[in-house]
Amino acid sequence: MRHDIQVLDRIRKTYASLRPSEQRVADYVLNHPETCTQQTISELADQVQVSQPTVVRFVQALGFGGFRNFKYCLLRDRSQGTEREAYFDHLGGFDLKPWDQLEDLPLKEVRVSGGLLEAALKSLSPQELDRAVRMLATARTIDIYGVENSCTPAGDLLTKLTYLGLCCRMNTDAYLQQIGAAHLGVADVAVAFSHSGCSMDTVKALKLAQKAGAGTIAITSRKNPLLARYADVCLCTGGEEAVIYGTAIFSRIPDLAVVDLLYMGIIQSDYERFSRSLDKSGAVIADRGNPEE
Repeated sequence: MRHDIQVLDRIRKTYASLRPSEQRVADYVLNHPETCTQQTISELADQVQVSQPTVVRFVQALGFGGFRNFKYCLLRDRSQGTEREAYFDHLGGFDLKPWDQLEDLPLKEVRVSGGLLEAALKSLSPQELDRAVRMLATARTIDIYGVENSCTPAGDLLTKLTYLGLCCRMNTDAYLQQIGAAHLGVADVAVAFSHSGCSMDTVKALKLAQKAGAGTIAITSRKNPLLARYADVCLCTGGEEAVIYGTAIFSRIPDLAVVDLLYMGIIQSDYERFSRSLDKSGAVIADRGNPEE
């Protein structure tokens, strides 16, 4: 379905193929488009003196999935510029409109993800990234913290570093994260993920790790968040101006990219050592399809 054709134009183009009862609905919409944007389906049906199923068949004949989608698109056409935005504000970080179709979403997601990755590239400090790599590569134990959406990149870091033969742990329970942090030592490193930089459970865990003498790394979108106060190294992924509600779903994208950078940086720091570790890890699970062997 083409979305650049306005609703009233669609009605005119399909008018001849509509049933007589549907043409009555079409006539009313063409003559009273503003009123239609404020009416419910039952109000429109009563006004035109047709059944609600007739209204549904009418909007489906135009190519809409339902009356709500039809009304949103009609309102979109009637609104202009900033007036239109007053009706439909963006979700922060994602340009999602009520009239969007499913086939519109992949390109929008790619654009949002690309923008977040570009922001991360601009915000990341090569010097801080190098410090984080060296800290992780030489750590006795690596403790990883994160809650809610941040559990995704935290878990990915745990997997990748474990494959490299590094001693890591990650508790999904916030209290256990904090208890573990309090028992770290000077040879250990703690890594905390928080898109906002102010997730209190994560902040508390990193603060406890620093107090225990461990090296601390924060991965966040903010340049100077609360979390950074307790970090020896802060890897900023950018995008701090975006609204958390909209970007929460996408916050893991730059974080996962940072995890990949840390992973590759550690391998590069001692290629022979970590290549052997990867070979060993791979050999352990090589027969996972044949448990008897």
